[in-house]
Amino acid sequence: MAKYLLLKHYRGAPAAVNDVPMAQWAPEEISAHVQYMNDFAARLEKTGEFVDGQALAPEGAWVRYDGEGRPPVTDGPFAETKDLIAGWMVIDVDSYERAVELAGELSAAPGAGGKPIHEWLELRPFLAAKPCITE
Repeated sequence: MAKYLLLKHYRGAPAAVNDVPMAQWAPEEISAHVQYMNDFAARLEKTGEFVDGQALAPEGAWVRYDGEGRPPVTDGPFAETKDLIAGWMVIDVDSYERAVELAGELSAAPGAGGKPIHEWLELRPFLAAKPCITE
């Protein structure tokens, strides 16, 4: 089995087919979308392919260690992850092809007007082994 991360983006990916921002959806459209995601995860739990998944709140900050005795630094000159990543799901599947199949299905979650979003999801494999670090 191989683990993959499916990332849902607020922006930064190519435009979805149904490209209406969630902030403009009716409450029942949001409920239908969340239900689709929950049903998808429940089905994968039954097959043993679901590891975890979460939607992310829009709040957040970058944090960096800034040296001994100095407070951590927050934010910076980079795009905020909170502006980019809407949520994630980790799956554990037998093949890359299965991961692509599931990502494609998840991309069809309903959006505005109840129509599938057909959004782009980022599919990233977990490292299979610890990276070799040489000094």
